[in-house]
Amino acid sequence: MSRKLLAVVGVALIVAGILALSSMFIVTQTEQALLLQFGRPVRVINQPGLEFKLPFVQNVVYFDKRLLDVEPSPEEVIAADQKRAIVDTYTRYLITNPLLFYQTVGSEDAVRERLAVLVSSSSRQVIGKAPLSALLSAERATIMHRIRDDVRTAAKPFGIEVVDTRIRRVDLPPQNSEAIYARMNSERQQQAALYRGEGAQAAQTVRANADREVTVILADAQRDAQKLRGDGDATATAIYAKAYGQDPGFYAFYRSLEAYRHALAGSNTTFVLSPQGDFFRYFSGWKGAAATEGPAAPAAAATPPGRQPIAVPPATVPTPSGR
Repeated sequence: MSRKLLAVVGVALIVAGILALSSMFIVTQTEQALLLQFGRPVRVINQPGLEFKLPFVQNVVYFDKRLLDVEPSPEEVIAADQKRAIVDTYTRYLITNPLLFYQTVGSEDAVRERLAVLVSSSSRQVIGKAPLSALLSAERATIMHRIRDDVRTAAKPFGIEVVDTRIRRVDLPPQNSEAIYARMNSERQQQAALYRGEGAQAAQTVRANADREVTVILADAQRDAQKLRGDGDATATAIYAKAYGQDPGFYAFYRSLEAYRHALAGSNTTFVLSPQGDFFRYFSGWKGAAATEGPAAPAAAATPPGRQPIAVPPATVPTPSGR
């Protein structure tokens, strides 16, 4: 009898423990709970702590109390100036009314889908009234605030509060980007061609000026050279004339010696001339006596006053062998 009693007591304790565990639940600081009885809401629990419920009759649904986010996929929108752009947004929200949230959307996955639709619709409406340049300037903050206010108003019936909605990035569609890059490349090439043309024109101008200056400098130099050469020739002629006027005989003799030196300069030079010719007239004397007067006139008789006599050898002109 005692063993049966102990068994019954043990079973009762186990059942009581199971019932006690089933009737208790804990709400943490990051959660809020909704107590349901046969699927109908009974109580909303917003404070953390240990709570109790009817086992097997009531159940608890937990909702996050922290800041939640929604990051929809980037979408293509059309601005007021009919320019297309790829807009990437994100939204932050809080569950403020768990009961309303449970009755309208039921779960966080469902509210993410609803918020993504709301953000997309609001973005198209707001951005469609502004030019694309506004998204790339300080007006971008105003556009984001308008989208946030519209989404916040539309999301209130879901039991949530939209804290913020922001545009993370704005890109051009791939085809637009390629067209813009091609246009930019064309503009840069045109500008480079313009710069090259201006540089070639400037270089041609510099070369033309340099060539003109070179021509002028050479002309001036040639003019000065001709002038100096003329002055030198005139001075030389005057000196020659003065020297010839002082002693015509000696001047003629000196010029003939210069002619001999230049004509007979080579070691193999051969002249076939008559010694009685006028070219060798000074070979008979320094006054240039004629060949018929004798081969060797006395040098002293032809010596001018105040000069020493000059001994001139008789004319000897080498002739080629066999002639």
